[in-house]
Amino acid sequence: MAPRLQLEKAAWKWAETVKPEDITHEHIELAYRIAVSACKRGACRRNCKGNPNCLVGIGEQSWLGEIDENAFHNIDDPNSERRDKNTFVGLTNLGATCYVNTFLQVWFHNLELRRALYQFQNSRAEGHNTDLDYEPRTICEHLQYLFALLQNSNRRYIDPSGLVKALGLDTGQQQDAQEFSKLFLSLLEDTLSKQKDPNLQNVIQQQFCGQFSYFTVCNKCGRESPLPSRFYELELNIQGHKNLTECVTEFLKEEKLDGDNRYYCESCQSKQNATRRIKLQSLPRTLNFQLMRFVFDRQSGHKKKLNTFISFPEVLDMGPFLVGKEENCTYELSAVLIHRGVSAYSGHYIAHVRDAHTNDWYKFNDEEIEKMEGKKLQLGIEEDIAETAKSQTRKPKCSKGYHCSRNAYMLVYKQQTEEIDQTETIVEVPVFLQKLVDQDNKKFEEWCNEMADMRKQSVDKGKAKHEEVKELYELLPAEDGQSYEFVPLEWLKKWLDDSTAIKEIDNSQFLCSHGKLHPDKIGDVKRISSKAADLLFSRYGGVSRLGQSSLCRDCVTQRCRVIRLKNQLNEDYREVMNLVKASLKSDESGFWIGKASLRSWRQLALDQLEEDEEETKHNNSKVNGEKSSSAGAKADGVKGESEDGDGEEMKNFNEDILCYHGGLSILENDRRLVSAEVWHKLRMYFPKAPEFPHSREACQQCMRLEREGKENEALNRMMANEQKSSLLNLFQEKNRPTLQKWPQDSDVLYIVPHYFVDEWRKFIRRPAKSNPVSNVGNSILLCPHGGFMFTYDSMLQGDAQHIALLWPAEWEVISKMFLVDQAISICRIHDKTQDNGNVQYQTHPDLCRECREGFIFQQQRDMREYAQATVYVRKVIDKKRMIKESAPEFSVSGSDVEDEREEPKFDGEKDPDFSQSEIGAKRQKLNETVSLSTAPVTTASKSGIRRSTRHRKLRGEKALIVSANQTLKELKIQIMHAFSVAPFDQNLSIDGRCLTDDSATLGSLGVIPESIICLKADEPIADYAAMDDVYQVCMPEEGFKGTGLLGH
Repeated sequence: MAPRLQLEKAAWKWAETVKPEDITHEHIELAYRIAVSACKRGACRRNCKGNPNCLVGIGEQSWLGEIDENAFHNIDDPNSERRDKNTFVGLTNLGATCYVNTFLQVWFHNLELRRALYQFQNSRAEGHNTDLDYEPRTICEHLQYLFALLQNSNRRYIDPSGLVKALGLDTGQQQDAQEFSKLFLSLLEDTLSKQKDPNLQNVIQQQFCGQFSYFTVCNKCGRESPLPSRFYELELNIQGHKNLTECVTEFLKEEKLDGDNRYYCESCQSKQNATRRIKLQSLPRTLNFQLMRFVFDRQSGHKKKLNTFISFPEVLDMGPFLVGKEENCTYELSAVLIHRGVSAYSGHYIAHVRDAHTNDWYKFNDEEIEKMEGKKLQLGIEEDIAETAKSQTRKPKCSKGYHCSRNAYMLVYKQQTEEIDQTETIVEVPVFLQKLVDQDNKKFEEWCNEMADMRKQSVDKGKAKHEEVKELYELLPAEDGQSYEFVPLEWLKKWLDDSTAIKEIDNSQFLCSHGKLHPDKIGDVKRISSKAADLLFSRYGGVSRLGQSSLCRDCVTQRCRVIRLKNQLNEDYREVMNLVKASLKSDESGFWIGKASLRSWRQLALDQLEEDEEETKHNNSKVNGEKSSSAGAKADGVKGESEDGDGEEMKNFNEDILCYHGGLSILENDRRLVSAEVWHKLRMYFPKAPEFPHSREACQQCMRLEREGKENEALNRMMANEQKSSLLNLFQEKNRPTLQKWPQDSDVLYIVPHYFVDEWRKFIRRPAKSNPVSNVGNSILLCPHGGFMFTYDSMLQGDAQHIALLWPAEWEVISKMFLVDQAISICRIHDKTQDNGNVQYQTHPDLCRECREGFIFQQQRDMREYAQATVYVRKVIDKKRMIKESAPEFSVSGSDVEDEREEPKFDGEKDPDFSQSEIGAKRQKLNETVSLSTAPVTTASKSGIRRSTRHRKLRGEKALIVSANQTLKELKIQIMHAFSVAPFDQNLSIDGRCLTDDSATLGSLGVIPESIICLKADEPIADYAAMDDVYQVCMPEEGFKGTGLLGH
């Protein structure tokens, strides 16, 4: 099939030889490509948009052959949610609760703990009506029900949100897994201790509690002081060690107490040097080793992770570490808890657990559970997580029966028994709990059946659609001589796309201004048989049916005219330019044409023809017959401003001699007279251009305005000269009074708005271009009560920008020349009762203190309730010296214009940009907060020296866009992206005040627009791959404050 452009060209080739008045129905069908051959299946790779008869590649391929039933639905097989045989049940990760899931799986596989929990008295569960959903309340009820589901649920994974909610945990916040383990076991022990059954009361102690003593020996008298203590896990330092034995040995090693750390001996009755060591006295059945991977870094003030390889045995003999080997000291490895990631504040937790019944190892990763091959622990890729070029270390070789890990943070060992009774490895779910599990399994089966029914319905619907498409697609092609209609191509595609809802057929967007099918839209519709169209409209409905009578003769005629004019344009251009050169006969009446229009008429004609040709492409969303504003303006010939505002660009022919009143322009130099023959030639191309015969007079309104304008201009010049001579010093800004240095020869100065003076000077400089100033407008300096809004002190500082001071003589002149709504003055009053030279200042009208305080309050509020404001962050090495070299600039402000904004500076704050200037010099912001008090005024910089108020960005400084309601934590994340400094390594301060409360908003912390925030970074992260984890969880966990683990 020919390309689309070739089809377009062939459809209109006849227009070059056929006049518009000679067009026949055959020509119209050629324009609409009715006779173009339809494409056969397999001939096109995709649908031919330029051929209305091509019905290939619109989505029919998926319906005409044999179809797999799975293609008719997007519902996953509900059996994929079903628990596989001989596998365990997973736990859903609710956001950042993987640390909870790992411990729940480890505790579930502690058979003694599970068996004891099943014995927990739960009257609510025992008397529960299975017709209603069971909702546990206490922690033990939740854990009991959760264990029963983990044991006998038919689901592949279950949702632990009930327990998590009962504990009050934040599902989106990563927490310390070791702290969670301690607090949860403590809470569980406290709850179970209130049970009547002694087995339940002591199950936590029996399983996890061991005993050791601190033995302190006085070096002087040899007195030994034991201090017994219980433990539920042994916290082992791993720094500098290679294996578990070394860690335990260090835990038990002797410690010297000397110097400031000396021991108070009861026998000696004084502080003495001593030695202290820990002695293990008894071990629990389940021995937990917490490997202290997360340690506090004193230099940074935050935690960090130690990625040290530690080897540990599958069978551990604790005999050498125990005092008095009376009990079984051999332990078998039963679980390894893993932390993936290089940061202490983020990452992912998984658990490797050994099944006590089969001795098979399983990896529990939230919902996913994987059985290890060969009944052996295989840490596998867990040790390859977060490897970077800087942190890669060779994994040490492990002896047989040993494992090595850099990510294990907890090891769980179970006491080895001589003969394993298989009955002890079987824990039966109590009947009352099994009923609840059966109830949940029933709901799951109902859900599976519902999903299966939905899949079946989708399949049945798809099969019916398949038959419909096969039937209708065969009827779609319109044979020669048959009646036909047009339907949208996109609608046909959606009809064949089963994933989208089918709407009614709508042809309204393809109509021309005559209510018929526009020739330009033939590529967006397809020609189908009337029989197929009747079936489609009857089943799906629709509006604006387009049959054989919808071919638009008017549009085809207009296009034909445009094509012929375009071909004729060059010939007419040469003829017109030759005719213009000839002078008009004396008796010949011509027409006025703009000189600019005459110079560019060929390009204007070409643009107009192309616009006519593409008219509907710019008006697809318009109602029939409606034109776009730009097209309408051109068609009407109304003069408008050019896009670039210079008045040179031509939009419409002859608009350059059209005045704003729609008449002939009074500028004779912009037009020339041409013959009627030339005008009629041009009129063919610009039928709607404004026409001005030679006899037409220029616009009378413009002529009157021109006369009035010259008279007004002369009056304005006279007025400006008179005002300038009377107020010359005010205009030239010479000999101006100031409040800082009050003039000796006057006790009264007058005040006017600075805006009035600025506008008046503009008029004096350009009286012909500016309007004269008539009103002083002092009311803008007054409050609604008529009181003055500024104090003497404020006018010495920031408010000086709003006012201008006048001499009494100048005020007298202004009072005569301008309308004055309210006189405002400031008086100097000498205290005659004292000789100390004390001077007071009084304004008339008096200061309105109520409105002044409200004005200041509003200013302060505006400074703390801002949005999309700029602050500057400067990275410093120490408190005094700015950093000289920084990382490449990041585009974090969103606009380079932010760098040009003013920077507010307050009393006492030094500006590092102007450290060489006078001590008293300050930069002020327009609405700077000022005080009502009459404190001594700092001397201002010398008048006449204009200082730049633009913020000068230093090297190592970046502009950030912030809002008052965002938190300091969110600002730290922005700074992290700009400076590559993790939030927990950032020390921020403003005006020497540290910003520490991450949950506080910037407005409450006093961060205002244009503030300069100093950033002092702790040691940079050596391994920048760790930044990826920081992006995921950008701030350290806040602990378990406010949760159920602490009794809240």
